Amino acid sequence: MDARGTLDILDLTLLDRDASESDLDELCRLANMYRPASVCVFSEHVSYISERLEDVAISAVAAGFPIGSNDPEQVAAAIRQAVDAGADEIDCVLEPSGDAPGQAEQAMLIAMREASAERVLKVIIETPLLDERAIRAYTRLVLAAGADFVKTCTGKRGGCSDEAARILAFEVMRYGVTMGSRAGVKLSGGIGTLGDVERLVGIVNSEDSSIQGPDRLRLGASSLLHELV
Repeated sequence: MDARGTLDILDLTLLDRDASESDLDELCRLANMYRPASVCVFSEHVSYISERLEDVAISAVAAGFPIGSNDPEQVAAAIRQAVDAGADEIDCVLEPSGDAPGQAEQAMLIAMREASAERVLKVIIETPLLDERAIRAYTRLVLAAGADFVKTCTGKRGGCSDEAARILAFEVMRYGVTMGSRAGVKLSGGIGTLGDVERLVGIVNSEDSSIQGPDRLRLGASSLLHELV
């Protein structure tokens, strides 16, 4: 994958609650120049950057990060606030409570989906904390709840492994065949070079070649842009 193709699926990320206006201005300058799929920031920064971006989507990380909230009402309120501020997309952590998801996770996902309304919803399942069986179980629940993307991890508690990329791609493919869905995969966590991108995207496409383009495939990275340009 070349630099332009990578930019087309890149969520250019600045997740720093102490980011200054100068930091956010620079993020917007780069986004306006290089046109990534979206700019990904904390929800409290959405209003500021929305006035400075030129037709670049805004992804808001809402509610707890990197540790997700366990209160559906709190999560829903945070998502609605981000949407009201101008977010086009929502990234939200589904904090795992054990090896298998249950009613608590289901309630959380319902709150996420309802609060995000028509916005793109990307649910983070923190694959570094889970074994293979749990990754599959959480991914299936996320897809059944109507999320648009399932995302590998925050990158704060471990990186995106090749195996996690493979499992998520397979489960998205499986769900699509069964339900006619066209959900996507977001790869995030320790992706810093074009080599990382080529390897991980190759793994995803080996499971389902239709998972490509910004509607089906995203990359979350804060440092990748510097290598691309």
